[in-house]
Amino acid sequence: MTTDTPQFGALAGSMRDFRYLPGADLLARVDAFYQWQETRRAAGVWPLGRSTEQGAFSRCTARTDEGELFDGVNFASQDYLSLNSHAGVLETAIETMRAFGVHSAGSPALVGNTSLSIALEKKIGDFLGYDHVALFPTGWAAGFGVIKGLVRPNDHIVMDALSHACLQEGAQAATRNIHLFRHNRVDAVRAKLAKIRATDTENGILLVTESLFSMDSDTPDIRAMQELAHEYGATLVVDVAHDLGNLGPTGRGLIEAQGMLGKVDVVMGSFSKTFASNGGFVAARGRGVKEYMRYYSSPNTFSNAMSPANAAIVGKAFDIVASDEGAALRRKLMDNVLMLRSLLQGCGLEVYGDPSAIVCVRMGSEALARLVSRRLPSLGMLANLVEFPAVPKGQARFRLQVMARHSQHDIIDAVHRLSTAVADATDDMNALDTGAATVVTLDRDRPVVRRTVVEPDAPPARTATRSRRGSLAA
Repeated sequence: MTTDTPQFGALAGSMRDFRYLPGADLLARVDAFYQWQETRRAAGVWPLGRSTEQGAFSRCTARTDEGELFDGVNFASQDYLSLNSHAGVLETAIETMRAFGVHSAGSPALVGNTSLSIALEKKIGDFLGYDHVALFPTGWAAGFGVIKGLVRPNDHIVMDALSHACLQEGAQAATRNIHLFRHNRVDAVRAKLAKIRATDTENGILLVTESLFSMDSDTPDIRAMQELAHEYGATLVVDVAHDLGNLGPTGRGLIEAQGMLGKVDVVMGSFSKTFASNGGFVAARGRGVKEYMRYYSSPNTFSNAMSPANAAIVGKAFDIVASDEGAALRRKLMDNVLMLRSLLQGCGLEVYGDPSAIVCVRMGSEALARLVSRRLPSLGMLANLVEFPAVPKGQARFRLQVMARHSQHDIIDAVHRLSTAVADATDDMNALDTGAATVVTLDRDRPVVRRTVVEPDAPPARTATRSRRGSLAA
């Protein structure tokens, strides 16, 4: 480890600090990140890498990445319409695996498609108003692939600065001509496009945004973006991952709500938020775009196609979304969202953006947010901490992801447990600031009372708890 290797305490540092590490030994230099991770684990403020024991339901049992078992109300999983446990979706998955097997066994270019994936392409196209759709094995692959497939080194990408990592990494892989604009600022888009076209009228421009941003729960003016794209000879791509299926009068998302259904140049999305499956898609007009994606978008060309079961699950989910049941689920989801936001604000907690299945709760400092994350498992709540560099420094937050089948009791529990964790963590922070405790002595001076959780495989009468470091204690 060199003297330039970053070192931080449990409440300091960020993932960004370990992105570019010094040293010639590629394997040894990553120890700096692991040591920081271990420092945070020892203090109980490493909230990532958790796993559910038996599925991502509205209440579930989970483990930390060190094996500590806890249970509680789950606002950390992406299942906006609660289709993960829908009886019809489950039956579709089982019957499809019996009929088709479990594996696509090839890329879309090489016999990986099935009759189910072909039917799904048409179903999505009809749903969104496009004549051709290309499927991808994941939503990340679709976001990366649509950019890498369409853009060449001399082309330009004009992209919202808060765009998802798959879009940003696709851009970095495609060209050096990347122009980030201030979040949702139409005037900034115009300025970027005008500047490019003032010196380059020969090469392409891809304008990239999202219909619903997952960290701020806000949306751009999609019509204005599309008009600017037309004005400057650019192509607009809109990522609809977080709103398709669960927002809009008929579930067609914010593109529908803004009157832009079928009018955006290219739409890409993911099935992992609402449609109970891995996978993604790119929708456009004309078969030429689809065929080019198939052979020049590497995640499509060189990855196995979606499994038959995934394709069937997504198809069934689209059927539900388009039905009266889907409309009822969207209403229930929005009722839950509005109730959660109202109760959080009533407890003095600030939430971001507009009502959607994403309810981000502002913490502010990374140190406070990590101390809140230390408290939540013992209080019985799963929630995802988001901090720099995923969001700006000093704007750490918990991203609560709401499900249609969260009960009112679930929501009340979540608000009570989060607000209690914030209050306790604020006291923790005061103790640290005044010297009444240190991070090392925090467990002794400001102990977390751990809930006793029944081991899933143990007889009901026997209980077990785990220490933070994962050792089993009866």
